[in-house]
Amino acid sequence: MELLQSQQFVCTNIIGEQEWLHDNEILIRKHFTGDIEVVKDFELQKASALSTASQVLAVFTKMPAKEVVVKGRVTLLLDTIQDPGNLGTIIRIADWFGIAAIICSADTADQYNPKVVQSTMGSLARVNLVYTDLEKWIAANKTIKIYAAALNGKNIDTLKGLKEGFIVIGNESKGISAAVMQLATEKITILKTGSAESLNAAVATGIILSHL
Repeated sequence: MELLQSQQFVCTNIIGEQEWLHDNEILIRKHFTGDIEVVKDFELQKASALSTASQVLAVFTKMPAKEVVVKGRVTLLLDTIQDPGNLGTIIRIADWFGIAAIICSADTADQYNPKVVQSTMGSLARVNLVYTDLEKWIAANKTIKIYAAALNGKNIDTLKGLKEGFIVIGNESKGISAAVMQLATEKITILKTGSAESLNAAVATGIILSHL
């Protein structure tokens, strides 16, 4: 329903169980004029990528990438985030903190992976994702400062009030690649008091953005 209301994606098909469609048809018709097909629960089970199917399934066309504005904004850069659940959660976190765009390395998980879509809980419609070569992207935007999340760097408290910059989050196990790290203006760190070796990439993203 959030994707319908966003008007960012074009919906082509909606199928669902009779009861759910009956309860929601008035709201659906505010944003969708196409055919709505009633199906049985076992049919949804066959079509769904979930272990337990929802009562409704919709098909949307993919959204073309929009132009990204980096001046006067904080933008996330993701370097090889490979877990779809992490990517979906990062998109949702970015939406929560008002981050308009995420620049992803070419080998980051696909934004339309079913697990990514599910994890975003509708935020996919509000955060613009662009897949590109991060080194070339940074070179083309060299006036913007780059803050790389690392285990050794400045306390993220120094980011308070940050209005413009790239925040780079690295791979779940390897961190930020050496080539991208060399381009960083500053390394930033979430200070720890316990003994954990590292933080989940999505959790780290949320903590860093909360300090802006």
